[in-house]
Amino acid sequence: MSAGRQTLIDDCFVNDGQRMRHDDVLSLLANRLEPVTGTTTVSVVGAQGRIVAVPVTAPGPVPRSDNAAVDGYAFAHAAYLKGPDRLPVAGRIAAGATATGPVPPGRCVRIFTGAPMPAGTDTVAMQEDCTVLQDGAIAVPAGLKAGANRRRAGEDFMPGDPVVRDGQTLRPQDLAALAATGHGTVSVRKRLRIAILSTGDEIVPAGAEAGAAQVHDANRPMLLALAGQAATTVTDLGHVGDDADALRETLATAAADHDLIITSGGASLGDEDHMLAVLDELGKRHLWQIAIKPGRPMMFGQIGDTVVLGLPGNPVAVLVCFLLYARAVIGHLAGASVTPPVAYTLPAAFAIDRKKTGRREFLRGWTEADPETGVLNAHKFPRDGSGLVSGLQAAYGLIDLPEHVDAVAPGDPVRFIPFAEMGLMPGWSGDG
Repeated sequence: MSAGRQTLIDDCFVNDGQRMRHDDVLSLLANRLEPVTGTTTVSVVGAQGRIVAVPVTAPGPVPRSDNAAVDGYAFAHAAYLKGPDRLPVAGRIAAGATATGPVPPGRCVRIFTGAPMPAGTDTVAMQEDCTVLQDGAIAVPAGLKAGANRRRAGEDFMPGDPVVRDGQTLRPQDLAALAATGHGTVSVRKRLRIAILSTGDEIVPAGAEAGAAQVHDANRPMLLALAGQAATTVTDLGHVGDDADALRETLATAAADHDLIITSGGASLGDEDHMLAVLDELGKRHLWQIAIKPGRPMMFGQIGDTVVLGLPGNPVAVLVCFLLYARAVIGHLAGASVTPPVAYTLPAAFAIDRKKTGRREFLRGWTEADPETGVLNAHKFPRDGSGLVSGLQAAYGLIDLPEHVDAVAPGDPVRFIPFAEMGLMPGWSGDG
């Protein structure tokens, strides 16, 4: 075991049931998987996408003091209410300067955005609303409320307020919050080490010449891109054919210095599918039958403290299973807070005469506004084959049909999960 690597729960993928429902799979992953990565400290600059290891709080108030929200003139509102026709200017305060002594009642100071409010002032009039009189005094418009255009000390963060929480994936706005509260570094999880492998004699690399009985490897480029995040490092293990010895050597070598191995193809019970037997030799494996479509057979296992996740061979099933399950596995192992993607209920713009109950189905789809009503509807890709990559391109997300649904009529409410909720850009087309 490499330094700093944490131990994986033994037999974390044991499942006593025959066929698991989608929600049960996610629950088991959440209950059995723990972070396996150590921690490190990085600069806030460039920390986007890293996973917070230690929560961070604000050490002091932000802003540090009351300050001007606009360029203008600061004065005491109480004196303004007494109705002076003019406010003589008693000074000037620029952003970054320190406020001097108190401003006498009935006077104002020229102030700039971000400059601290001097004692004796509580309100700022915008410069474009004010008139500079011939003697240099300022005529302030009527109707300003007390405290107008003033930022209160601590209105953004008070001392002890949470800035980022452990398990949070850092976004650009989180980096801004860390910087604004004075933090130059942040403790994050070390990157999860992932290896990607394609298997099967029928597979040839992209760009190579394919025979009549062969297919180009669409899965590996897709999985490398899906797994590549700021919180991960990804190794391309290439392709191994239906050769038990080559597969055994590849998996054993990868397990020595990776936290997670994701494979596609070869996880079924066919005579030439060696993945299950090899994993039994090297570690432990569990072939789950999941009550979903596409992607029913999935393999979960471990070689020592390295998780092995075997996805189906068809590209649509690979993408769906990655988004539904591999993302959760990566998140739990990497120390991220894993939450289900937000689904939106929309009327269906399609019909399904018959759907098998007891099985969750995830259809490729997109959203489109009805030209007459303007109502946003969910459309599905007309061809459902799990090998059709064109459907993945056209889709904006997944249409989630629960186990109890046996048919869908136009207008029925359906759950639509945008790809953006699962970290993907939307599709390029909505016309199928």
